Amino acid sequence: MLKLTLRPRERVVVNGCVIRNGDRRQALTVENRADIVRESDLLKPDAESTPVSKVYFLVQTALIRPDTREKVLPMIQDGLADLACCFGADMRARIMEAANFVSMSDFYKAMSELRTVLKYETELMQLRPVPPASGQEMAHA
Repeated sequence: MLKLTLRPRERVVVNGCVIRNGDRRQALTVENRADIVRESDLLKPDAESTPVSKVYFLVQTALIRPDTREKVLPMIQDGLADLACCFGADMRARIMEAANFVSMSDFYKAMSELRTVLKYETELMQLRPVPPASGQEMAHA
């Protein structure tokens, strides 16, 4: 059983159906298995395309569009395998856990694992490049 509390005008996707809350905070109880994701956990259409966001978007698609799962599953698995080769142990563990959740068709939990990797990737991309060495050091190279 899942208790879902929605803020005013918050949207949620349940088994591919978009539901928008009214003007008041509401609580819903979901009593059986369903694919549920809040709008805030979905990548926005204008989000920057990065290696992690591409895989996250595929997992998101599998969650909210069950009719596409068979098609996107191999792309998700390939993408996760590629990502696992690019990150250190902490992020690789999250990527492998996401792959495990994908294999169990628990796409929401896979997205949860990838959110941390997505945040880490964003932090990495904001780092400034190391300035080139001085001319004297370059001459010895």
